[in-house]
Formats: sequence, C-alpha cells, structure tokens
Amino acid sequence: MFEVISPAVVRSIMQRFGISCRKSLGQNFLVDSNIINKIIAGAELTDADLVVEIGPGLGALTGRIAARAGKVLAVEVDRGLLPALAEVLEGAGDIEVVQGDALKIDFDMLAWEKTGGKFGRGAGKYKLMANLPYYITSPLLMHLLLNRFNISLIIVMVQLEVAARLAALPGTRAYGALSLAVQYFTEPKILFRVPRTVFFPQPDVDSAVVRLAVRPEPAVQVPSEEEFFKIIRASFGQRRKTLINSLTGSNLGVDKETCLRALKLSGIDPARRGETLSLAEFAVLAGNFMELKG
Repeated sequence: MFEVISPAVVRSIMQRFGISCRKSLGQNFLVDSNIINKIIAGAELTDADLVVEIGPGLGALTGRIAARAGKVLAVEVDRGLLPALAEVLEGAGDIEVVQGDALKIDFDMLAWEKTGGKFGRGAGKYKLMANLPYYITSPLLMHLLLNRFNISLIIVMVQLEVAARLAALPGTRAYGALSLAVQYFTEPKILFRVPRTVFFPQPDVDSAVVRLAVRPEPAVQVPSEEEFFKIIRASFGQRRKTLINSLTGSNLGVDKETCLRALKLSGIDPARRGETLSLAEFAVLAGNFMELKG
C-alpha cells in the first residue's frame, strides 16, 4: 500500500491508469492527511469493527480505516477506479472492494455474505463511512435509514449546506424535510468543516463531516411512518405557505375542514409554517390525521 495524500500522487495515478474525474459522479479526491485522521477519529474505530465505505475513490481513506478496523468493504460504482484501488490498497489489511451502486445495495446482505454471517441483520452492527456528492446525499441517506440496515454509526462528508440541513433546528432556514427524517432515525452532529482546498480537483464549495449515531428506536412514536413523512413533505412543499394552505393543497387526500380539525386537536396554529414544527409536533399531527381519516 502507498498513501494517496497529495495532488501530485493523485495526478500520477490518474495518468497511469487513464482515469479522469467524472463530474456526473461528483469525483473529487481527498488529499489531506490531517483531515483523513480527523475523520478516522470521529468514527472511533476498533479492530472489532466492520466498516462499509461508500465511494473509496483512490483509497486515501480506505487504507487508514483498515489500519484501525477489523474489515473494510469498499463499495465503488466506477469500474474505472478498480485497477488503481487494487494497486493502492495492496497489503493494506482486510479490505474487499465491491463494485456496485450504493443506492441499489442491500447492505445487511452484503455484510452478512462478506463476513460469514457475523454482521448484518440479525447479527452484529457495523459502521458506514462515505464521502457523498451532492446529487446522491438525500436518496442514499434515505436508502440507509428507511431500510433500517443494521448500522450503528454513519460518518459522512457532505457539502457544507447539506451538513447544516442534517443538524438544523426548527425555525432555522436550513430546517426541512431532510432534517426531520435524519433526526427521526439518528442523532446528528457536525464534527468539523472541510475546506475545498483539500481536494483534487478542487470543488466549488466547502464540505463538512457529520456523525449520525443511529438511534435504537426512532426519536418519536408514530402510527404510520408513511403518513408521518407524507405530512412532513406536504408541510415543506411550499415553504412560504402556512400549514393549513400547504396541507390542503397537497396529496394528503383530506379537505380543509379536516386539516383544520387535525391542527386544532394537535394544538398547532394553522397559521404556522412547517419549518417551525418540531419532530414531536409532527408526530402528534400525524396521529390526529390518521384518526380523522379513519
């Protein structure tokens, strides 16, 4: 193994293997050793851990993970990177590179198959680490959380504005449907900011590393998660609208009178906007909607 922690080394590998960064995949390779060390520290790895890494790129983080964890499953969608990864990670530890689309993978099944049943659903919990491009952040997080994969901790690097959304509080500009969904399943914490200058090629925006500790149980109890998230999406459909107008004009299948009754039963002013409601308030509202709809 050799470390890919400078633009010159990255450029050399790319030239040798005929690799070009694909904007469609948001490929920007991390080349700063200090940032890598901080990411590893945030994951609190031990030799008992299985780590699934999504998007290993050229393996700069992968090798460091393997030095601390028991086993690493590195999931890479770009086949063109596989030969370079094989060379960079040779002798780095117990690492298995898996080619595939993270949005389509059953991670519990992958963990189970690659560890002989030691990890995955019904077995041990594992950790997940990823550097996520903007276009995939929301769908991938929802894939991981809604499928309730047996993950204990998620460490993700995302665009700075997305990190703010994941940890946002009610009443703030960043607070939205993604904030609520992530906070329903996890306890998010922004660990540190990552400047754009530590990537090659350099992206247009800064990033941040976020720690998502998966909750043993959701933050609030709801009668139907499907209805719960449907109400949340409807409430944020048009942020400038009041709740009563957002809910009435949505696909909830209820009239204005029913919406008003549900809001009154929940103790929520119809003139409020969705971004002012907490998880607990949305849970109460969802329960009353379900009762009124029968």
